[in-house]
Amino acid sequence: MKEKQLAAEKAVEYIRDGMVLGLGTGSTVNFFLKKLGELVKKGLKVSGVSSSNSTTSLALSYNIPLIPIDDVNKIDLTIDGADEVDEQFNGIKGGGGALLFEKITASISEKNIWIVDSSKLVKHLGKFPLPVEIVPFGYKHTLIKLNKAGLNPVLRKITGKTFISDSGNYIADLNLNEIKNPKKLSDDIKLINGVIENGLFINVPDLVLVGTDENVKVLENKSRT
Repeated sequence: MKEKQLAAEKAVEYIRDGMVLGLGTGSTVNFFLKKLGELVKKGLKVSGVSSSNSTTSLALSYNIPLIPIDDVNKIDLTIDGADEVDEQFNGIKGGGGALLFEKITASISEKNIWIVDSSKLVKHLGKFPLPVEIVPFGYKHTLIKLNKAGLNPVLRKITGKTFISDSGNYIADLNLNEIKNPKKLSDDIKLINGVIENGLFINVPDLVLVGTDENVKVLENKSRT
């Protein structure tokens, strides 16, 4: 918990007055929203673009001004979490089910910062199940296709009920153990009919802020500078 909070509070140092901020989703982002709300209360002027219903509710509870994504030309900075991050700045996201909106938000952001605890850094992606958002229509056939591709899909359920994303779709979690070529896998999954998006984020973050026991390690993605 402390590591997440340290990384989240470090992220506010990159915010400037007047920015349009992309607001990610997840437990680490929740710490960031709390800190951002404190700064807004002290007079910081920002607008937020939310990536999920849960983030919207929390941001509004902290009086963080929100604006629809289609009302902005671009986002200055997006702060988001990740379920895993490898050494090439690829990540798995979508444990909270917001991967589609998170990916759209990241795609129009001039800068992306991920905030994580030290356990999220891995040599190879894949131990964390890879979320794939699929259309409810014909979902059983989509699962069969994913299974035939050797991807071991499991339809996500919460308390026995099928999980439904904010966009009204289902999530299949792929149990892969290790992903040797994240970009190729991402491209291959997108070719399967019924798949909307997957949780592989390829070379997205400009910075990764890693909370440790005592401080925050800043990892700079030099390929994006």
